[in-house]
Amino acid sequence: MASAAEQLASSINFGALSKATELKQRIWYTLGILIVARIGTYIPLPGIDPVAFQAIFEQHSGGVLGMVDMFAGGAISRMTVFALGIMPYISASIIMQLLTSVSPTLEQWKKEGESGRRKINQWTRYGTLALALAQSLGIANGLQNMSGPSGGAVIDPGVFFIFTTVVTLTCGTMILMWLGEQITARGIGNGISLIIFAGIVARLPSALAQVFEQLRAGSISPILVLAIAVGAVAVITFVVFFERAQRRLIVQYPKRQVGNRMFGGESSHLPLKLNMSGVIPPIFASSILLLPLTVASFYSNQANLPEWVQTLIRWFSHGQPLYIGMYMALIVFFAFFYTAIVFNPDETAENLKKNGGFLPGIRPGKNTSEYLDYVLTRLTVLGAAYLSFVCVLPEILISQYSVPFYFGGTSLLIVVSVTMDTVSQVHSHLLAHRYEGLIKKARLKGRRG
Repeated sequence: MASAAEQLASSINFGALSKATELKQRIWYTLGILIVARIGTYIPLPGIDPVAFQAIFEQHSGGVLGMVDMFAGGAISRMTVFALGIMPYISASIIMQLLTSVSPTLEQWKKEGESGRRKINQWTRYGTLALALAQSLGIANGLQNMSGPSGGAVIDPGVFFIFTTVVTLTCGTMILMWLGEQITARGIGNGISLIIFAGIVARLPSALAQVFEQLRAGSISPILVLAIAVGAVAVITFVVFFERAQRRLIVQYPKRQVGNRMFGGESSHLPLKLNMSGVIPPIFASSILLLPLTVASFYSNQANLPEWVQTLIRWFSHGQPLYIGMYMALIVFFAFFYTAIVFNPDETAENLKKNGGFLPGIRPGKNTSEYLDYVLTRLTVLGAAYLSFVCVLPEILISQYSVPFYFGGTSLLIVVSVTMDTVSQVHSHLLAHRYEGLIKKARLKGRRG
């Protein structure tokens, strides 16, 4: 049953936006930052031959490069100053989360609250810088060795090109990281997620234009286009339902007497999301599966590869049964692995015990931890099955039925999740603005009385 605050939030519409001055400023600030981020994806990297690089990229776009280019908003296919995108920051954040579970120092910082969070964020920035330097150096060396039908990708290879490329790409990533943090602090929504969201959505107009062009040429039927639209709405509804789904465990707090007054006795709930791992499992699974295909694509003549390598490449191509099976298996594995990192049943049970809370019918301490682990395991099974279905469905539609579905499961999950989170924050700001108005009216009535 929804709480009173949730009911009030659901009743608020965006008509109240005109009165919320601060919220409007945050929204305009966010849009301005996103425009700056998109402009950077069109500024070419110095020393690159655009025509030659475009021809080379089209040969390699079926592997990891294509997936990373999706997150970078097309910056890699154009080889711009934001070609690295925000992925080094995401990788550094994931590495810090992994280290938090094994490093006593980081675990202690996590428990220190705001000061500890600032320390972890600072080290995440250092990790982002290190990863950006390493990746930009690899890109610079790789660009010098790339050649295609139109010639080499680099106009004047050499040490100066490597230096300028490393500096430019690293600075581009750090600028994107700073822009994302500014959106989070002064705008609306999660800045890093919104930058990725903007890059994915920016491809929507070209995808729609391609569909209409195929429809005009007669290569696809209007019935198929209508079926795709209805299916897309159904899948988005399905994703929204599962992303919002959660199991609420009732937490009871005992009554205690202080002097002549009685405190406590309230009940709360512990929400456990069905998909606690988010979009991390599909990203990791796709990266691992596409890595062999990407490495093989850099060979100019794949016919010279050993027979077993060519067979392996065919098996792991998009839409093949082995690829789909491995994709689902890796999604399930990373769903359990990442959930175990972000949620610790022992720590949660200990915190409940310290605060005097308990689950009805479950003894505090070890029994509570075992029960939380039992519930979380069942939820993760459903969450992993949901992720597998959403991510495998586009693969089957594209490979088996030649459906022009331009957004994969991972990008669809990111778009829906970021949209839901941003709308939720807008509702929170509108709710706070409404409460502030009620408080001001109450104060004015009190003074007049």
